[in-house]
Amino acid sequence: MTEHRRSAPELLAPAGDLECVHAAIENGADAVYFGLADGFNARARAHNFAPDELGSVMATLHRRGVLGYVTLNTLVFADELPRLSETVIRIADAGVDAVLVQDLGVARLIRELCPDLHVHASTQMTLTSAETIAVAEELGLRRVVLPRELSLNEIRKIAAQTSMPLETFIHGALCVAYSGQCLTSESLGGRSANRGQCAQACRLPYELVVDDKNRPLDDSRYLLSPQDLAGYDLVPELIDAGICSLKIEGRLKTPEYVANITSHYRQAIDAAMAGRPLTMDASRQREMEMSFSRGFSPGWLAGNDHKRLVPGTESAKRGVNAGRVVSARGNRVIARLDVPIALGDGLAFDGDRVAGRQQGGRVYGLRVRGGLDAVERVEVGEVEIEFGRGKIDAEQIQPDARVWKNDDPELNRRLRRTFTANDPLYRRPIDIRFIAKAGEPLRLTAICGDLVVEAAAESTLEVARNRPATPESIAAQLDRLGGSPFRLGACEGEVTGCPMVPASLLNELRRNLVEQLENRLSSPPVRPVDPTALPRLLERPARSSSPAADSLAEPVSDEHQVLLRVLCRTPDQVRQAIALGVQRVYVDFHDIRQYREAVGVAHAASTEIYIASVRIQKPGERGLLKVLTRHGADGFLVRNLAALAYFRDAGYPVIGDFSLNVVNPLTADWLLQLGCDQVTASYDLNRDQLLELVRSMPAERLEVVLHQHMPMFHMEHCVFCSVMSPGTNKTNCGRPCDRHEVRLRDRVGMEHPLQADVACRNTLYNAVPQSGAEAFAELAKHGIGSIRVELLEEPEEELRKTVQAYQNLIAGNMTGGQVWRSLHAANRVGVTRGTLEAARNPLTIL
Repeated sequence: MTEHRRSAPELLAPAGDLECVHAAIENGADAVYFGLADGFNARARAHNFAPDELGSVMATLHRRGVLGYVTLNTLVFADELPRLSETVIRIADAGVDAVLVQDLGVARLIRELCPDLHVHASTQMTLTSAETIAVAEELGLRRVVLPRELSLNEIRKIAAQTSMPLETFIHGALCVAYSGQCLTSESLGGRSANRGQCAQACRLPYELVVDDKNRPLDDSRYLLSPQDLAGYDLVPELIDAGICSLKIEGRLKTPEYVANITSHYRQAIDAAMAGRPLTMDASRQREMEMSFSRGFSPGWLAGNDHKRLVPGTESAKRGVNAGRVVSARGNRVIARLDVPIALGDGLAFDGDRVAGRQQGGRVYGLRVRGGLDAVERVEVGEVEIEFGRGKIDAEQIQPDARVWKNDDPELNRRLRRTFTANDPLYRRPIDIRFIAKAGEPLRLTAICGDLVVEAAAESTLEVARNRPATPESIAAQLDRLGGSPFRLGACEGEVTGCPMVPASLLNELRRNLVEQLENRLSSPPVRPVDPTALPRLLERPARSSSPAADSLAEPVSDEHQVLLRVLCRTPDQVRQAIALGVQRVYVDFHDIRQYREAVGVAHAASTEIYIASVRIQKPGERGLLKVLTRHGADGFLVRNLAALAYFRDAGYPVIGDFSLNVVNPLTADWLLQLGCDQVTASYDLNRDQLLELVRSMPAERLEVVLHQHMPMFHMEHCVFCSVMSPGTNKTNCGRPCDRHEVRLRDRVGMEHPLQADVACRNTLYNAVPQSGAEAFAELAKHGIGSIRVELLEEPEEELRKTVQAYQNLIAGNMTGGQVWRSLHAANRVGVTRGTLEAARNPLTIL
């Protein structure tokens, strides 16, 4: 068991622009994270910073004693590695304190390029357990950002089993899918969340189709839109659990949001460390909700409660519930208010936002019900609210509808003043020691964190004639830190010989200390950088001893045979695939008890069978891996690092699946070194990027999924439990997933299949299968090892046609175009080329 010393956690704030940096600094952030406008950060829609601004941004942060982290938390394609290498060198030279990384290969590169630059594993790396962290730790990580899906109890278990510093989100928006595992934007629109282009399909309304019938949802149509995380009350417990950093989400938010949320969590951390109770009363919660809120919840920190997490009634910012409508007429609404409102505030009323019937606007006039005079502000009670002429349609506002206060200009002005004043608002403590001896120069030493600076007078102190200096008088003068970014902490020292210490001398030395501290803090560290790191790392994949990998840039011989693998999700599919002559099947069943039967069927036909692991492994779930070894499978298709290490150490062949996010040769090579026999290409690659990957690694060690229903959302959240059960989680839901077939119908009428895995995590699959058959010829030329067809719910005849089409493709009896057209005709919803469409650019914002 690992002991974590209880110490104050870092408060980590987001910054999408320079104003947000100042808002974070002035409201007590210990560190700020931000992205660069270079395509390598997961918030491409934020303003972000130009690489040329790095030096000045870091100087601003460090001068105030605040750390700066740069997000490099996207997947990086093979042809982008040289540009990324240049970016990392600039980051290191600018004095950035750490980088947040998703891509396993990028972490390798940074360690070799600049060992002194700290690498933090982004939540996009999906390290969900101590076992996954132990594997990734080999990359030289200095910190892991835990996924939002972990409960406080699970975080405690991880902290007890690793010495790795752990960071967790404490406030902000929640993704319904596991970060780094969401393929929805890629699948539906060609804009990858793993490349910073999330389209937020989780915030859209869906209809529920159960066993081919519509299930009424009333107002709960936002089935995949979680409320926002507000872990304010859990700060003391997270500190006790050993969390080293509490992170606020919000690089797309306003500087007022950053100021508001940072200041509240600064108070919460300080109170917790001082042992003072500090709960979120109604007024504090309202203030936080005003900056941004879809409704607050403890998220997953308080454990799985699927109904609490996703009420389903709203997906956009709604603000504070201010009361109820009594009546509406013309441009006036009479409402019974529970919270204060003032002229200029923004209000909205319940209504169908999607259909454009939600009403609202700014408060133009106020009268207390029964009063004659207009007022500027009303606390609570029945009030007549006037809006601008034509701003609302009173007929759309129903009696008893909720009133939402969604903007408070006065609050915004107050928040803005915190980071626009001339003098610093939030000041870092410095401790000062002094030595004042008559006949010797006055000496001062200032300590700020790890920094120590000294200042001494040029002349000696004289003996005072009537008012000798005292420790108190010296401390009082040193406390006049004025417009500096510091405040006086502890101040102590020696006063001997009744010296006279002029105030002017103390002022001069105090200013000297401040200047030294600011200069030292803002000076970037000198870090050695190895510019040969990238070509050196790329040598290993290029020099592979595997015969099929020789001369990868050239086509391989005609004798090379690409192998076909088929992933089955039911025992019947296994039988059908084997009957069609498939030599290796992968199995991914909801009921793990069916694996033994499937293995028996496969082995009776001399067919290899590999069991697929779940994509996520959380604390306490390692036993599931052991259970899977009891069924006699030939090997395993591994979807997380813990499964890779477990089955490798148990002596089984392992294939790394798509969820390990292989998009470049550095990631592929590391996973192959870890023990994978093959790795599967990520679904984020378009055709050109996939071919670049094939050319840059041993091609026979790569498997490409050419046919599949894209697994869009992979979620801890269970829709089955949330809307089809009276329960709240898997302990009391009654398992409706075992009895019903469920689809979610989107706004264009497509019905996407929803399934639950053995760990009760949900996956929503694209209704339309994707075929990359037209890319096969080029892949085969370069020696690709195998292709995969992934089945989902195909009827027997469609399954037969699909598998046979790819068998004919490999045999040369059909072209890629013929396969694509035949499958398109055979499937009731057609087939898309999806990510492997020619000339497709995942960076394009549609």
